[in-house]
Amino acid sequence: MKSFKTPMWRGLILASSISINIGKAGYGPVQVLHDVAISVNDGETVVLLGSNGNGKSTLLKCVMGIITPEAGEIVLNVDGKSIDLVGKAPQEVVDLGVALVPEGRRLFASLSVEENLILGAFRNAARAKIDENLNFVFETFPVLKERRRQLAGSMSGGEQQMVAVARALMSEPKILLVDEPSVGLAPILVSRMIAKIKELKELRNLTVLMAEQNFNQAIKIANRGYIIVHGQIAFEGKSAEDLQNNDMIKEYYLGA
Repeated sequence: MKSFKTPMWRGLILASSISINIGKAGYGPVQVLHDVAISVNDGETVVLLGSNGNGKSTLLKCVMGIITPEAGEIVLNVDGKSIDLVGKAPQEVVDLGVALVPEGRRLFASLSVEENLILGAFRNAARAKIDENLNFVFETFPVLKERRRQLAGSMSGGEQQMVAVARALMSEPKILLVDEPSVGLAPILVSRMIAKIKELKELRNLTVLMAEQNFNQAIKIANRGYIIVHGQIAFEGKSAEDLQNNDMIKEYYLGA
């Protein structure tokens, strides 16, 4: 089984913060989010916990401009500026330094690993450093270098997840959104991927917002977090310890 390798990062990417205040958002007449307020401070890893269908992915899609909230604001603080992302197209959000690792990977199955990675270098700042960033992600995930010509659709779930994370890094993000990285992976691969996200965050000075329903894995890298239930924030944990001690967490995630 291939192991992950963490190389030395040759540059520095400044981290940023984001404040999300969504009055309501959803899909047409179906409103999924209701009065959701969360923040992710500079350099933090914040986890958004909740079972399927409670609005985690919808919230991340709002940040990325895939869904436009009907009310509220999503303020990105970057390079000394505050920018409301509501109404911006996904490519504009990416160009401002936000990247998403989507649930289910969402790779181009008929393209090679390398072609998928190059498509991630959307930002103008990243296009000039494609070779440098390719070398970085290939050092980080050696199996991807070995299989750079292989079609992404023919790879295992764990390998595809590596491609999805690596593709997001190709855009040189300042804020990394990660949606359900544990879905479809064996437990040992989940542990390795969660650990890799933590290492990459530290190497590249990222700010991370991760949506996840696997509490035992998410808590390993969380500075703090939120529980979302039926599209609303049911609990805010000011620390990882707060989350571990919460009765809702104990009942639904720890079986206490």
